[in-house]
Amino acid sequence: MAKKLYYFEAPALAESIRYLLYYTKQEFEDVRFQFETWSGQTDFKQNLPYGQLPLYEEGDKRLYQSIAIIKYVARDTGLIPDDAWEQAQLDSIVQTIYDFWANIRMCILEQDKAKKETMRKKIFEELIVFFLPRFERDLKANGGYFVGKLSWAEFILAGIIESTNVFLKVENVQKDYPTIAARVEEIQTSPGVKEYIESRGPYNITFFD
Repeated sequence: MAKKLYYFEAPALAESIRYLLYYTKQEFEDVRFQFETWSGQTDFKQNLPYGQLPLYEEGDKRLYQSIAIIKYVARDTGLIPDDAWEQAQLDSIVQTIYDFWANIRMCILEQDKAKKETMRKKIFEELIVFFLPRFERDLKANGGYFVGKLSWAEFILAGIIESTNVFLKVENVQKDYPTIAARVEEIQTSPGVKEYIESRGPYNITFFD
């Protein structure tokens, strides 16, 4: 059954899904839109369930919302724990990772340059030093993983860390957090994902500058 993932030529909400699909060797079509031409995609946008991406298709079935998509494609892969409490713990940490990303996203979308610079300063002085030490703490407390072994939540973390680096134009926001850095490296150098990143090349997004 044909699988398609629709998103922009960007990491953000889709990169974690791409990582997981490549990691688990699932064949899919990676459909990407350019930010610069997105406004002209009127026919496609009119058929989106809620007018937003990412969108995942499997045959004639469609799924939206990034968490729903990644949990669906992670089924039967060993990346979702059987234990209900561990499942809830992962849901909780992923929502928190997205709380972190929501602040980054607001800065990305801000068009006033003075406000954008103020928001960027706050991200480095307050946001990163609040969230990343706590992600580091939770990983270290469980042997380097959120619930003791690799799960879909580490893929979310890796994708959001890369997105933070790309959109804030920094090289390695995780450099002071060795356990986070280790998980990102583990996923990005794993078979399937490594080849994907090599073929994709680095992101260079200037649309929001």
